[in-house]
Amino acid sequence: MQNDLLLRQRQTLIKDRLDASGRVLAVDLAREFGVSEDTIRRDLREMAGAGLCERVYGGALPLAPGGASLIRRVGESSDRKRALALAAASFVRNGMTVFFDASSTNLAIAKAIPAGMRLTAVTNTPLIAAALMDNPEIGIILIGGRIDRQVGGSVGSGAQREMAALRPDLCILGACGIDADAGITAFDYEDAAFKRLAVQQSAAVLVAATADKIGTSAPHAVVPAKACTTLVVEDEISAIALSVFREMGIDVVTAKEKT
Repeated sequence: MQNDLLLRQRQTLIKDRLDASGRVLAVDLAREFGVSEDTIRRDLREMAGAGLCERVYGGALPLAPGGASLIRRVGESSDRKRALALAAASFVRNGMTVFFDASSTNLAIAKAIPAGMRLTAVTNTPLIAAALMDNPEIGIILIGGRIDRQVGGSVGSGAQREMAALRPDLCILGACGIDADAGITAFDYEDAAFKRLAVQQSAAVLVAATADKIGTSAPHAVVPAKACTTLVVEDEISAIALSVFREMGIDVVTAKEKT
């Protein structure tokens, strides 16, 4: 009983440390609590199993926000996503072939494409394809197959075969979590595999992410953070937090919400 109480207290303290600092290291926690690193690693595994954190090499990160279906996410933080979308849309040029990954922020980016812009838009997401239909200058390729309602798009083997035949100039990638060490991550295994392929097929990669996704991780790895060419973020993120991405050679752009 006493051991169980100590375990719960230690894990509560670990969660407090994680919330306060954004990441924890097993070696530091072992030193602080006077236990072995193996004990801390067991704690972190149990906490990850309970959905309290995401295990990464050497420690843990906060679990990426969300996990809700695309339909639900579309109505969340719309003003923040609109600000990101306006900044991200400026990287889309006439004549490009652009892949829009399944993402509520990417839906906002599609809606922010200026009228009259000529491009070929590729997407695995019916909502994004529908949003682009009113622009007659945009050619639309909808990647097909079974729609995963949670993801909001097609991500299975059929969709991967179609994606493998394309060579976009720009991949606007959806990210559930993004961290300098854990990289870009996703909640769904097949979605992660599809995203990975989209990155491999594209000449450049842009990720637009709200502040709550920075420094977090989801269960399935997509690509290392340095695979991202451009990162568009909210201006509330600290310069120190963004400096690690800039040091990787990523073009980091901050977007301010317009009132």
